Amino acid sequence: MTTETTTGQHRRVQRGDHTTIRYTASGPADGPTLVLIHGWALSRDDYDEVTRHLPKGHRVLAVDLAEHGESRSTRDIWTIEEFAHDVAAVLEAESVGSAVVAGHSMGGAVAVELGRLLPDTVSHIVALDALHYLGLFPAQGDKEAEEARRAFREDFDGAVRGLVEGGTPAGIDPALGEVYFGKMSAVRQPAGRRAIEGLIDWDMDAVLRETRQPITVFAIRALTGRDALERYRDRFDIVLTDLGSHHFPVEAPEATARFLAEVMAR
Repeated sequence: MTTETTTGQHRRVQRGDHTTIRYTASGPADGPTLVLIHGWALSRDDYDEVTRHLPKGHRVLAVDLAEHGESRSTRDIWTIEEFAHDVAAVLEAESVGSAVVAGHSMGGAVAVELGRLLPDTVSHIVALDALHYLGLFPAQGDKEAEEARRAFREDFDGAVRGLVEGGTPAGIDPALGEVYFGKMSAVRQPAGRRAIEGLIDWDMDAVLRETRQPITVFAIRALTGRDALERYRDRFDIVLTDLGSHHFPVEAPEATARFLAEVMAR
C-alpha cells in the first residue's frame, strides 16, 4: 500500500506474520539512497524537515522501527540486530543496491548492525549523536547493565526523563525537553522497555569488529567526553557540533541535511 503526502510516499513492508514496517520514500527511485533511522521511542516524523532540506536528487527512505511511529509488531525479539532486519526489509522492498545509512541515538546502533548485516549494500554509516556515549553503547558490566534495566522497570517515566535531561546541554529551552519527554514516555509497551533493554545489552565493540564501512559521528560538543574521542578516534570520524541538544536533527534540520549531503557527496 502506498499513499502520497507532502513528505513523500508512505509505504509498508511485511516481515512474516508478526511485523509491519511503515516508511516514507521520497525523491527519484534512481537517485543515490539515504536511509534514515530514528532514535529509541521516537519516529520517522523526526526527519520530515531534514528530508525537505536534502538535495532533490536524493532517494530518501525514512523508516519507523517496529512498535515505533506507525510500525506494529507482535514479535518477542527486541534486539538491535532485529531492528536492523526491520530496515533491511525496507531496502529489499525498494531494491536498494547501495545506500548511506544514518541513525539518530539508538538508530545509530541499528545503522551499525545494518552495516554488518548488509556489507555489500551499506556504503557509509552516519551516527547522529550516537555511538560515543560510553555509558550506553559499548557493552556494560553485568552490574551496570542490570541497574540500567531495573531503572526502566521500576520507574519508566523517571528513567526517560533522565535520558532527556542527560541529552540537554545548558542553555537549551526547557520546553523542548518536555516535548521530547512526552513523546518518548508514550512509546508503545512492552516493546519500548524491551527495546531499551536490547540497547543496554548490545555489544557495540564486538559488532564493530565485524563492520567494515566508514563511520561518521556528528556529536554534540557539550555532550561528548574526551575519553570517547580517545577510544574511538581510530574507528570513527567524529565531528563535533553545536546545533542544540541530543535531538539536534529536529532542532536544526537544515544543518543536519547539510551534514548528510556532504557525506553522500563523498
